[in-house]
Amino acid sequence: MDDRYSRQILFSAIGRKGQKTLREKRVLIIGAGALGTGNAELLARAGVGHLTIADRDYVEWSNLQRQQLYTESDARARLPKAVAAQQHLAAINNETSVQALIKDADAANLEEIAAGHDLIIDATDNFETRWIMNDVSQKLDIPWIYGACVGSLGMSFTVIPGQTPCMNCLWKTLPFQSMTCDTGGIIAPAVQMVVAYQSAEALKILAADWAAIRKTFLTFDLWKNQFQSIDMSGARREDCPSCGKKRTYPFLDYARHTKTTVLCGRQTVQVRPPKPAHISIEQLQSRLKEAGFEVRANPFLLAIQFEKERMVLFRDGRALIHGTRDTAYARSLYQKIIG
Repeated sequence: MDDRYSRQILFSAIGRKGQKTLREKRVLIIGAGALGTGNAELLARAGVGHLTIADRDYVEWSNLQRQQLYTESDARARLPKAVAAQQHLAAINNETSVQALIKDADAANLEEIAAGHDLIIDATDNFETRWIMNDVSQKLDIPWIYGACVGSLGMSFTVIPGQTPCMNCLWKTLPFQSMTCDTGGIIAPAVQMVVAYQSAEALKILAADWAAIRKTFLTFDLWKNQFQSIDMSGARREDCPSCGKKRTYPFLDYARHTKTTVLCGRQTVQVRPPKPAHISIEQLQSRLKEAGFEVRANPFLLAIQFEKERMVLFRDGRALIHGTRDTAYARSLYQKIIG
């Protein structure tokens, strides 16, 4: 162990004691895309004892530009991302145990999946899963690290139950990004920057250097050379339903989830958000055209053509996904567009 991790052991904040501690830790990574593979590789190389990787998707050619663990052979085989990540991580460090879960992490299973882990890393592509993650974190007293990027933008924040504000506390005060990689694109350096911040925070937590945890909400734009670090130490709310004195964990409630229904007699799934949204058809149409989607609109709805499926999106956020009866797949298409 001394030879393999010698340079990390020389780093005084980790040292020999911290390295042994890393070997005993269990980390759950939700999502095996760009952020997920980046964090998984760095933590495996650092000698973390166990990684659980949960992802519902498979490797596609468009992933290879930024999702660093995957290869052309993974894309040709359409391997599930969690399985491909597990295979590559085993070749990087066979001392790290990796569990691959090919599933959608949701309110029905995330609490069970997260139990027994020391840390949760957010590498997902939608806010619904993040809200569930946030409530599970508070309920099980497990730290989690938020991360997101689109275009040349990135952001990250570390949530420590009982010490920092949770994501629910911050929602109304911070400009969270609703655009997705599918609609706004992404450059790999923005991914790597977020991964660097997330994995550094992860090592601090896993090595139990709590004093070093960053207390700020960090945002940057690499293309515009902008960087902002916002002090959130006073943002914790006693009345927060997720982390306050009277917790109800609202996002573990089924009523707060996106609903999917297979329409009777049709190859169509209806997707409804937890509450009516206010979609700007005009703005979304313009953005999707720039991203290369085939779209048509009228004053009431927007039609988006995928390779095999067609989505019809209404102003209240409701959508019909034609060409599939797979509700999980329909929800993933919806989240690619809405975020």
